Amino acid sequence: MLGSGIAGLRAALAAAEKTDVLVVTKATASESNTRYAQGGIAAPIPPGDSVDDHVQDTITAGAGLCDAKVVRDVIRSAPEAMRELIAWGTRFDARRGKLDFAKEGGHGRARVLHAGGDATGEEVERVLLERARNHPRITILERTFAIDLFTWQDVVVGALVWDPVNGLRAISAAATVLATGGAGQLWRETTNPEVATGDGLALAFRAGATMADLEFMQFHPTTLYLAGATRALISEAVRGEGAYLRDRKGVRFMADVHPLGELAPRDVVSRGIVRRMRETEDTSVYLDLTHLPAAQVKGRFPGLALLCETFGLDVGKDPIPVRPAAHYMVGGVHVDPRGRTSLRGLWACGEVAASGFHGANRLASNSLLEGLVCGKECGEAAAAASAKSKPGTLDVENDVSLDGPGPIDLADARMSLRSLMWREVGVEREAVGMGEAAKRMEFWSTYIARRAFHTPEGWEIQDMLALAQLVTRSALAREESRGVHFRTDFPVPNDKRWRRRVEVVRGDGSRLDTASADP
Repeated sequence: MLGSGIAGLRAALAAAEKTDVLVVTKATASESNTRYAQGGIAAPIPPGDSVDDHVQDTITAGAGLCDAKVVRDVIRSAPEAMRELIAWGTRFDARRGKLDFAKEGGHGRARVLHAGGDATGEEVERVLLERARNHPRITILERTFAIDLFTWQDVVVGALVWDPVNGLRAISAAATVLATGGAGQLWRETTNPEVATGDGLALAFRAGATMADLEFMQFHPTTLYLAGATRALISEAVRGEGAYLRDRKGVRFMADVHPLGELAPRDVVSRGIVRRMRETEDTSVYLDLTHLPAAQVKGRFPGLALLCETFGLDVGKDPIPVRPAAHYMVGGVHVDPRGRTSLRGLWACGEVAASGFHGANRLASNSLLEGLVCGKECGEAAAAASAKSKPGTLDVENDVSLDGPGPIDLADARMSLRSLMWREVGVEREAVGMGEAAKRMEFWSTYIARRAFHTPEGWEIQDMLALAQLVTRSALAREESRGVHFRTDFPVPNDKRWRRRVEVVRGDGSRLDTASADP
């Protein structure tokens, strides 16, 4: 099991019902995108809500690319997944003894559960990690970096990993599950923690797995934008509570962009903000809660209030400067409903996977739900398959030299790549800019991709560079605008040609083959 976020831990717990599980994670086990998820978990539980309504909202947000069967299966499983979390000790917010459901962007009803106001991911991670640590069949290796997957006759049989104590190690496995999360660090502005460098995606591609939907990176509309501040996500729930988006002159502008105003789908809000910033020649817009009771705001969003206080802002009195940032990788390793990839022996779940659940745009608070439901399915399927096979023996020499000639400033290479991706493959894109970006990345690869590194920082930049090229090629291939993918040179959807998925597979090692398949 590679990864220790919500999908990886839920998969590990499911697999451990049948077999021993080793969880490998490159930082501490609690450090993942899950931990920083301020939004909640959507589930059709409240009176008057239904599976059909939640399905329809998800498919509408997905802009024609959702797999309807996957959507229905996941959402149908949502109530049971919530009951399971509660039984395990998750403390969801409640009012007068009843679960408190919030409404978020793109949802027709209030169906989103939160914990600690804006700390849902942290609470769910706490519960799952505690349960995994106490499970007799689960072992967790922290601060262990997965460098590559081992394959034998197109079957994944394990992974090459590294940690600062033991160095290189080969781990054999009857089944390998990727749950390594997303890749927000490819972009200069992101809500993701530093660990989200897309390593699992790069590993899968190099091993020969089919990738899909990589052009679809969701940009969260509202992240704190202050000099010296981390790009902290400000949850959809804040706008659900009634916050306004205003420009530097105090004008509310989203009502002119979409009928749902501030609660329009994330891609619409992100583009609305970017255009308003351009029109007003400002570096941000402003999230305004000053018309709401201060006690209500601070009680509902204690984390946000504390964060703003750190920088001298009072959420009850001061508008908060915000702008979009890379948030959620919709695409990933192509999987079937049980998490099987195109390679035998390899499964994937959560943000690293492309299951067809999100289509071209993820509906708010559907990601934690997918991680829970698909993680469980994936873990069960991998465990069942592992019972029918035996891992082989893998050897690697610990004294292999990984040094390469000539110094490379890894920090500069990383920032250059992230800035290029933000500028040319960001919220809005066009062919000329992306083409130039692709050429520049190809040149960088001539001296970075083939270099032998001996630390995670070097392996991360190689993974990021490989994935950035896949994302850019996929975005160039889709000559239309759909969901979170917006092309200024092709500004409208083209259902006749592009109501299908862009798949990327490894060619002969020097090129990318891009193919399309109906969802």
